[in-house]
Amino acid sequence: MRVVVVGLGYVGSVCSACLASRGHTVVGVDTSDFKVGCIERGESPIVETRLTELIAESRQAGRLSATTRIDEAMPGADVVLVCVGTPSAADGGLDLQHVKRAVAEVGAALGRSKHFSTVVLRSTMLPGSVEGELQPVLEAAAGGRAGVDFGIAYNPEFLREGSAVADFFGAQYTVIGASDARSADAVAALYDGVGGEILKTSIRTAEMLKYVNNAFHALKVAFANEVGLLAQREGIDSHEVMRLFCRDTRLNLGPSYLLPGFAFGGSCLPKDLRAINQRARRHGLELPVLDSILRSNDRHVEAAIHLIERLRRKRVGVLGLSFKAGTDDLRESPILRVVGTLVGKGYSVLLHDPNIDMERVLGANRRFVEDEVPYLPERLRTDLREVVSGSDVVVVANPSAAYHEVGAMLRPEQILVDLVHAVDPATVKHGEYHGLAW
Repeated sequence: MRVVVVGLGYVGSVCSACLASRGHTVVGVDTSDFKVGCIERGESPIVETRLTELIAESRQAGRLSATTRIDEAMPGADVVLVCVGTPSAADGGLDLQHVKRAVAEVGAALGRSKHFSTVVLRSTMLPGSVEGELQPVLEAAAGGRAGVDFGIAYNPEFLREGSAVADFFGAQYTVIGASDARSADAVAALYDGVGGEILKTSIRTAEMLKYVNNAFHALKVAFANEVGLLAQREGIDSHEVMRLFCRDTRLNLGPSYLLPGFAFGGSCLPKDLRAINQRARRHGLELPVLDSILRSNDRHVEAAIHLIERLRRKRVGVLGLSFKAGTDDLRESPILRVVGTLVGKGYSVLLHDPNIDMERVLGANRRFVEDEVPYLPERLRTDLREVVSGSDVVVVANPSAAYHEVGAMLRPEQILVDLVHAVDPATVKHGEYHGLAW
């Protein structure tokens, strides 16, 4: 394929060299004479492991060149990768002016060409940037329509400085955001044989994914550093603690707990967070990440209450009372805070949980009910259909298998509030569907 890479900064230089090494004909474009001169001499404009060798080999083979003029590079281009920087604006947002300028030049060149090219944005940008701000610029400059006269896609990069070449060739996956199949297929062909699994999705999802990745990486660094501070005060080797922590790739470093939904609860997480934060305060430590977790959790409980209140219906059925499906543990279950608020405000509330039988609630669980939710026994029903039929608003609060078909039970005038993504919205044939975090 003939590939044009606009922007020979960190991402652009690495992509140009790696793609050229795979046999593509690559032309890099940049306004910097220095960067273009480096590529033309077979040198790297940045310091990065293995990059100089790849550039030199591809330049010598005639597969890699560079220019300062987009219109010189564009004729015959199958794919155009836009890797122009998106620096911070004064208010903390993104400054897209450089990308818009580059896209306008690419569009003008497309307008003069009869060759179908796919324009692929690689610059990091917030959701909606491609379709809302850059696509209109591209279409206006080209005098055509995206998806018809040329392709458009978003392909986030996940390259780490110092290991970017290895990351390019050894990626876990390559994400392609596109609104039409032809654009997605063109980008997939570009990465054939490299970049791990090809994952196709919407442009906005791909834009969001880049930010989620970086935010989570930043969170991990902050979390590990706070653990280090606390461990140091306790006389514990923090590296040994985190080495053992990372050995669990099912719960600690796996997908567990990473699906958006309702607040956490139970007898462990809230209690242990309170205890570790209290210990940190005794040491005089300020640990903002650990200290904010419970406050963040509270916001989700409050959001659920506000969502139900905005519906302005007084008969509410709540399905799933234990903090985790498949258990009967009610201790610090977040939905009970929601129920308590509704009861206190005069709502008529019916409750159901397939695993809660008041005659079998014993020990700490029994004391919790008696002390914290004394209204539960009189409102609890064993028949799911009785709760659904007797409510104007049906709230699903844990993903028990018993609730997967609730959507089919609803009448047209009823409203389903699914806090945990337990019900497929497509199964809600009648009534309204509301989710909390999706």
